[in-house]
Amino acid sequence: MANAASGMAVNDDCKLKFLELKAKRTHRFIVYKIDEKQKQVIVEKVGEPALTYDDFAASLPENECRYAIYDFDFVTSENCQKSKIFFISWSPDTARVRSKMLYASSKDRFRRELDGIQVELQATDPTEMGLDVIRGRAN
Repeated sequence: MANAASGMAVNDDCKLKFLELKAKRTHRFIVYKIDEKQKQVIVEKVGEPALTYDDFAASLPENECRYAIYDFDFVTSENCQKSKIFFISWSPDTARVRSKMLYASSKDRFRRELDGIQVELQATDPTEMGLDVIRGRAN
């Protein structure tokens, strides 16, 4: 099990889409999944900039683990427009144990591939990554 997990490859498209989000702001969010057959992390879904946080939250499966990037725009108390890039490790309690272990053991390596993440969140249910939590962690 340890070998399979640590040998998880990262599809080039994962980094490419992240760079587009970070540099060009062409995406609001990216949802990544581990393809167990190919033994690699792949892009499952990309959300365009007009989509909301609710659209993002709705794109995470209820009973399966995922990694996700969310580009959060907000206004500071000094009235400055800012954005923070969140890395969210979605691991619902209802997911298969093997899947949770696989995502947990592959997370750090995958996260290192994405340069420019500002905040990291771990969520096992929707309340742990609600908009209030995101807002609180952004400041």
